[in-house]
Amino acid sequence: MITLLSHLSFVAVTTPDVEASVTFYEEQVGMQVVDRIDGAVYLRCWGDYYRYSLVVMPGDEPALHTAGWRTSSPEALEEAVARLEAEGVEGAWTDGHTIGRAYRFVGPQGHPMTLHWDVEHFQSGSDLASIYPDRPQRRSSHAGAPRQLDHVTIAARDVDAFCEWYTRVLGFRHMARTVLDEAPVSVFSVLTTNEKSHDLGVVLDGSTRDGRVNHFAFWVDTREELLIAADVLMENGTDIEYGPSIHGIGEQNFLYYREPSSLRIELNTGGYRNYVPDWQPNTWKPSQGSNNFYRNGRMPMSMTESFPPADGPTATEEGVPDEIKDALLNPYAQEGRG
Repeated sequence: MITLLSHLSFVAVTTPDVEASVTFYEEQVGMQVVDRIDGAVYLRCWGDYYRYSLVVMPGDEPALHTAGWRTSSPEALEEAVARLEAEGVEGAWTDGHTIGRAYRFVGPQGHPMTLHWDVEHFQSGSDLASIYPDRPQRRSSHAGAPRQLDHVTIAARDVDAFCEWYTRVLGFRHMARTVLDEAPVSVFSVLTTNEKSHDLGVVLDGSTRDGRVNHFAFWVDTREELLIAADVLMENGTDIEYGPSIHGIGEQNFLYYREPSSLRIELNTGGYRNYVPDWQPNTWKPSQGSNNFYRNGRMPMSMTESFPPADGPTATEEGVPDEIKDALLNPYAQEGRG
């Protein structure tokens, strides 16, 4: 298969209070508003190469509106669409803001995605020009502001099936997975379109609601900047949900916090780069520290919450064996075990 996708280009989310969320991204995260169109607000990190990487849109609930993926070429866009339609996916061509002709579709477990090739590269102008010619603009003066968008992690009822479909149809590389110590249940996987450990994560969803998102992540250059960001967030009244610590899978330093809509944001740095074309994904167990490699603290139950909130009966009420019910409610309950 030719390389179809190059990277995650933007994430669009909905929130009941757009202005509260936008103010948070500006004042607490350190992002910049670049456009306001029909109620949607487009924001960027100082190091994003394109015009925006986050879109905040009005909606009744916090949710993923779409995740945008830039293809590797115009031909790759056509090939990706042909492969999707051969799978029976009924998407639609749209004209996206600064991304031109784009194809929107919903994956087999309900996650909305957008593919595009055309894009507007950000031009800062003299006021924001960097002394580094390769930077799209100068570094933010906001302490701990992220350099760029990093990844999105969705919630799926069948983690393995999700990974199989996205690797087979769109060419994602499956990099690693976590299977419970107590039962053969896949609770987490990471996939990538490039040399990063992942730009798409998948966590087990015990609900019956399609298309949910667990979090999306920004990148800072160093662990020290991540710690500064944690300090700045807490000084300004934002609680840290989990971290700072380091993931075993991917080897990134991380911290998690929430924006006003309750959507979860991750900030990360570090991690490996993998260029191996025939890489085989390793299977981790929670006891190895797949989520918290230090194994010195249990992940809070709140981290299993995805968005929008679950409704209807959950998978744990539909005949799942007793020995894995607790794991479905808290897939990483064993992470703190030494």
